Amino acid sequence: MPAKGKHRRPRSNSLTRGFVAAGTGGAVLALPLIAATGANAAEKAAPAAASAGKSAAPAASEKAAPKKQAGTETYSVVSGDYLSKIADERDVRGGWQKLYEDNREVVGGNPSLILPGMKLTIGAKAPAPAKAAPTKAAPAKAAPAKPAPVKVAPKAAPKAEAPKVAPAAAAPSTGSGFTAPVSAGVTTPYRMAGGSWSSGYHTGVDFSASSGTPVKAVGAGTVVSAGWGGSYGNEVVIRHEDGRYSQYAHLSSLAVSSGQSVGGGTQIGLSGSTGNSTGPHLHFEIRTGPSYGSDVDPLAYLRGHGVTI
Repeated sequence: MPAKGKHRRPRSNSLTRGFVAAGTGGAVLALPLIAATGANAAEKAAPAAASAGKSAAPAASEKAAPKKQAGTETYSVVSGDYLSKIADERDVRGGWQKLYEDNREVVGGNPSLILPGMKLTIGAKAPAPAKAAPTKAAPAKAAPAKPAPVKVAPKAAPKAEAPKVAPAAAAPSTGSGFTAPVSAGVTTPYRMAGGSWSSGYHTGVDFSASSGTPVKAVGAGTVVSAGWGGSYGNEVVIRHEDGRYSQYAHLSSLAVSSGQSVGGGTQIGLSGSTGNSTGPHLHFEIRTGPSYGSDVDPLAYLRGHGVTI
């Protein structure tokens, strides 16, 4: 028989006690209700949080900066707006200056004065410069044009009717009426040999006379020719009363014409360097005929008429 003694009840844990206590009365519902309440609160909190999250997202998106919009858009001005504010909010490239430039016709001359209800264009592209159509200018009245200067071709060589100088009064002559053709000395004598002359010698005498020196008829006679003489340039040939002919060559101008009668000492022209000439001088000849090749000693002829040379 088992010994009598006290029976030790087994120690129960708190979880067992809880369930035991539940059997004694209404207290048993305490833990399940707490647990159910917590679970139920948790289940309700989750949808609430979810719905709260959903409602919060749109609110945040409403406050977010506006996204850049491609292309052109129209903005309606509201109270409190100003151009720099709108440019910042709408991210206008170029700032308020660009916004004002695009809407100058709407805003007017004062960019600080915009009114609610104004419709502003945002994002307008700058218009490409249009090629100006060619315009026909009104025909201007042309100023009276000055006549263009007429170029006159130089004459190849002076002809018989060269500018004439007024005949000078007859110079004092010897008792025979003869005189020297110019008041100058002789540079090239008669019959000087050389290849410069086609005949092989000098057919006359050369007097040292600068261009423009008056040339006189050595004696009275009639002009048989006055004009261009080829290599002699401007020349005068006079037939004298004794049948001899005097020639005056390389003249710069003539003062007599063919057929004219002259006296000894009458000016017939001016010395020069026309024709085949190396410089201003007077080439003087005495001939038995009017043409080249009939020459005689000119100084001997003058001296025979009392002229001292």
